[in-house]
Amino acid sequence: MTSSQGPGTAHPPVIAGLLLAAGGGRRLGGRPKALLADGDRLLVEKAAAALRAGGCAPVHVVLGAGSHEVRRSARLGGCVLVENPGWQEGMGSSLRAGLASLGSSPAGAALVLLVDQPGIGAEAVRRVRAAYTGPGSLATAAYGGRAGHPVLLGREHWAEAAAGAVGDRGARDLLRARASQLRRVDCGDVAEDHDIDTPADLARLEGPP
Repeated sequence: MTSSQGPGTAHPPVIAGLLLAAGGGRRLGGRPKALLADGDRLLVEKAAAALRAGGCAPVHVVLGAGSHEVRRSARLGGCVLVENPGWQEGMGSSLRAGLASLGSSPAGAALVLLVDQPGIGAEAVRRVRAAYTGPGSLATAAYGGRAGHPVLLGREHWAEAAAGAVGDRGARDLLRARASQLRRVDCGDVAEDHDIDTPADLARLEGPP
């Protein structure tokens, strides 16, 4: 879709990628999730690359636990790195920090991805991004009829999303309240939305190449 910017001029919409990568991995013994390796890439690198390859720009990455090491070790060229000093409050604080960082951008929507879901790649990002119809858009990926990530938040909803982002709730309250406006985009054939939360989940990650 294109949006008119003047007589005879059209530009594609700006859809920002917003990667929430601040988690401390409490159930993983305090290992920051961004720094977990999946093959030869860190999870934060893999997720940021999926956002870029799926058509999102700019890509903002919210950091918290281990942020100094992420900045030192991760290959995140071209990304905007956003510090969330309140990351221990939960995912909601990272969503608030990320949306605030996009406030002065021209983005019509933010496409939100979580760092601990390595089974979600560029194709799922591309599909959910394509659900954008304007700044009032709301969409989620769907897996077997169940809503998941990525989540597309049109700019008109950012303030409401931030207001409801408390603890680990993220945009859950907004999506529930706006269910009649929410579009679900089937991604079950191209992605898996499993989380890396516990030591048992680490088996889902690829070993060194």
